[in-house]
Amino acid sequence: MSFPRQYARTQRFSLGVPRAFTVAPDGSRAVFLRSRSGTDRTGLLWVLDLRSGPGAGGEGAAERVVADPAALLGGAREELSAEERARRERSREGSAGVVAYATDAAVETAAFALSGRLFTADLRTASVRELPVPGPVVDPRPAPDGRRIAYVAGGALRVADADGGADRALAGPEESPGGGRVTWGLAEFVAAEEMDRSRGFWWSPDGTRMLVARVDDSPVNRWWIADPARPGSEPAEVPYPAAGTPNADVTLHLVDVGEGAAEGGAGRTEVVWDRDRYPYLARVHWSAAGPPLLLVQSRDQRSQLYLAVDTATGRTTPLHADEDPAWLELFPGVPAWTPDGRLVRIADEGGARVLVVGDRPMTSAALHVRAVLDIGEEDVLFSASPGAEAPGDAPVGEIAVHRVWYRGSGDQGGWERVSPGGAHVASAVRGGDTVVLSTAAPDRPGPRAEALRLPETGKGAPEPLAVVASHAETPVLTARPRLLRAGGRGIPAAVLLPTGYRDGDGPLPVLMDPYGGPHGQRVVAAHNAHLTSQWFADQGFAVVVADGRGTPGHSPGWEKAVAGDLAGTTLEDQVEALHALAGSHPLDLDRVGIRGWSYGGYLAALAVLRRPDVFHAAVAGAPVTDWRLYDTHYTERYLGLPDEHPAVYAANSLVTDEGLSAPAGPHRPLMIVHGLADDNVVAAHTLRLSSALLAAGRPHEVLPLSGVTHMTPQEQVAENLLLLQVAFLKRSLGVA
Repeated sequence: MSFPRQYARTQRFSLGVPRAFTVAPDGSRAVFLRSRSGTDRTGLLWVLDLRSGPGAGGEGAAERVVADPAALLGGAREELSAEERARRERSREGSAGVVAYATDAAVETAAFALSGRLFTADLRTASVRELPVPGPVVDPRPAPDGRRIAYVAGGALRVADADGGADRALAGPEESPGGGRVTWGLAEFVAAEEMDRSRGFWWSPDGTRMLVARVDDSPVNRWWIADPARPGSEPAEVPYPAAGTPNADVTLHLVDVGEGAAEGGAGRTEVVWDRDRYPYLARVHWSAAGPPLLLVQSRDQRSQLYLAVDTATGRTTPLHADEDPAWLELFPGVPAWTPDGRLVRIADEGGARVLVVGDRPMTSAALHVRAVLDIGEEDVLFSASPGAEAPGDAPVGEIAVHRVWYRGSGDQGGWERVSPGGAHVASAVRGGDTVVLSTAAPDRPGPRAEALRLPETGKGAPEPLAVVASHAETPVLTARPRLLRAGGRGIPAAVLLPTGYRDGDGPLPVLMDPYGGPHGQRVVAAHNAHLTSQWFADQGFAVVVADGRGTPGHSPGWEKAVAGDLAGTTLEDQVEALHALAGSHPLDLDRVGIRGWSYGGYLAALAVLRRPDVFHAAVAGAPVTDWRLYDTHYTERYLGLPDEHPAVYAANSLVTDEGLSAPAGPHRPLMIVHGLADDNVVAAHTLRLSSALLAAGRPHEVLPLSGVTHMTPQEQVAENLLLLQVAFLKRSLGVA
């Protein structure tokens, strides 16, 4: 089988990989999702019993299927509601079957939606039942005590008893006086797409109340996305908050859940904060350790407040404020409380990104903290990359798991590494003293998931309990990235040469293969992340992947160097990495191509338009070409408001006179690829660029993909896109 075919059939080798772990607080079982094979898109819900065998080396640990969609649907075809399709697009979820679930606090009950129907599972007995509730169901979540299940249907937040009885609407449905749509319990577009907040409701620890987001999209401008291949179908109406235009109106409410709670607003209290100054509801956390926590941001994202909610009145009290002249990042897992009531957050202090518990920084510039994974009675589990003050030989592209003690230890404030030595990318989920560690490394395909029992501090290495089997296919090729730092800035880079290339074979045409922008790290210490680049290398290229300024995983200053100048900074670093690597690698600088998708597509088009002296051909996939057409939370973070900074938008655009201006030189071949059903980077970006190029007399090719979104999950599309790209690049660069 060819790599493009395998790559497409396996959804980038993600099928069959165990994922979405939850570990019971007593460490007795781990719950996860996995399909039956590396080409099966249907996710099943599984339980791994971690107390069924002796533990050492994983012998005797038993796993069993809890929910099989084929059996539950009786062979019927899965049907998705518009809300569920949107949720999956925002989360880049291309699988089928059980793709998400939630559990109660004891991890004894799970709830999930399947084809718009609500199911619950007893995780101890592996029994599943369907609850007879109105649908289509979105995002069902059990109460912490497992007695009730809350879910969203028809824009209303509903709740039912665990047996399906006493089903009722707690909030909504509701007509918007502004003519738009009101939903309760769902995240708005920018929260799900840009803030990494996919939820819209949160249970209280005792299961008697909820915090619920009410979203009114009336203020948001309407766009219409048509399918030109089906001229008889109506365009889809999409509320899209483009830069400088109004966002949805988002409020938060405390809602009583008990059987006495009436519909229509009784038992409902609005949570109050200065929404004019801090309109973005970025994070919500509610645990038994303290009052509900909110993180709210200003529209320019240069200031944010951590707020405690008074559950009796809905009033909020500021706990901490952050300010930054560029912008403030949002991080997974924070803010949150420790069990003894200390605020946990991640902050940029003294040029480093550090973990803070209470008022005390717990890490230094030796680590660049990425996420909080779990908070225990004495420690915090977190992921981090080597920081700006890490040793010079620190692995390139590493993300390791660590834990730090904030109380109860003589080593308070020190941290230790949990994931193994050697360059890798890791994440973890914990319950009690048991952690499921998922690790990917450059020298083996796919991630490895292993259950471990963590010792107390200073008490030795973690105890292996079980390895969770992966059913992913083994790639037909082996990636061999050389991970290094390039140029005076030490730009993280990966260089991939054709399999079997030997010193003395001569210089090779170059393919730059970046994402190159915010929130997109490509240079990682993992094998599968470089498979596509290796395939392009095996077609006769020296492939270079460079993570210049603006990309994550280095330092706050590195990320924020692009403020006000996405185009100039990110393109400059691609050029620097290319020229620096040419001194030590067989790069033919007279034949340099570049390809990318999304921000990488923007960067690829930018390269041949602004630097035709360096780049000789480009493939731009789903490129952002006019930042006035991209969403508020992302675009304004880097470029400000378009009415206040028109020159900045013009300088970073590809479609303005300034954006198209370039030094005198040849017009380089450019292929632009775009899915016509894309509701994130809409096809108007490509159409405007094509029109501008035509008006300027610049030759180019456009490949429209009918019915394809930003994800391109279709097998035939994913396979043939690779083949078409390599054919275009070979033709344009004169590669035999």
